[in-house]
Amino acid sequence: EQARLKADVVEEDTEEWQKDPGFAGLERVGGVDLSYIKGDDTKACASLVVLSYPALEVLYEDCRMVAVSTPYVAGFLAFREVPFLVEAVQRLQDPKLKPQVLLVDGNGLLHPRGFGVACHLGVLTDLPCIGVAKNLLHVDGLVRDKLHREQVHSLQKEGDGFPLTGTSGTVLGMVLRSYNNSSKPLYVSVGHRVCLETAVRLVKSCCRYRIPEPVRQVQTQGEEEVE
Repeated sequence: EQARLKADVVEEDTEEWQKDPGFAGLERVGGVDLSYIKGDDTKACASLVVLSYPALEVLYEDCRMVAVSTPYVAGFLAFREVPFLVEAVQRLQDPKLKPQVLLVDGNGLLHPRGFGVACHLGVLTDLPCIGVAKNLLHVDGLVRDKLHREQVHSLQKEGDGFPLTGTSGTVLGMVLRSYNNSSKPLYVSVGHRVCLETAVRLVKSCCRYRIPEPVRQVQTQGEEEVE
């Protein structure tokens, strides 16, 4: 099934607002997340937050407790989590609130089979989707070795970045320093209906702190619910 869905991934911009240097026409950005109850990986809160753009103010929040029954298999996390995130997006029917793009804490093309949670979510909702991970997933020869750490260290200011090129020669994502006060970068990858350059530009424009606001807000909301 993963391979079948992967064939539907679009790795380029499909929206008018993506072509604009200031993203004119983009008014709503969404963040989705699944937060597990501590010590229980079968109960979680599936959350969606929609923020205005460019002000990044909360327009809509939805959080629902769900029972997660699919067992966890490495590299197939999406099969466990995506159905609940898709439902959260589909529950929002109001066109004035519907997100025009989704950000998710996880990877897109930067994945062992080139189909991480951001691709899966994007294809199933048919929305532009961007993966924003806090750690480097070791795929296609990418490792957090001395060279990688030196490259990360060379990112002096927010907005600096470098491409993640696998041994296959494919650019799988971008390492981005998103915040002056944090030397820890983000790993940005294409999910669906967006090119990498646009994905990185949008993530940069959504960062007030290290984590872009749609992801930061949705995780805060989810954590509050499960405490």
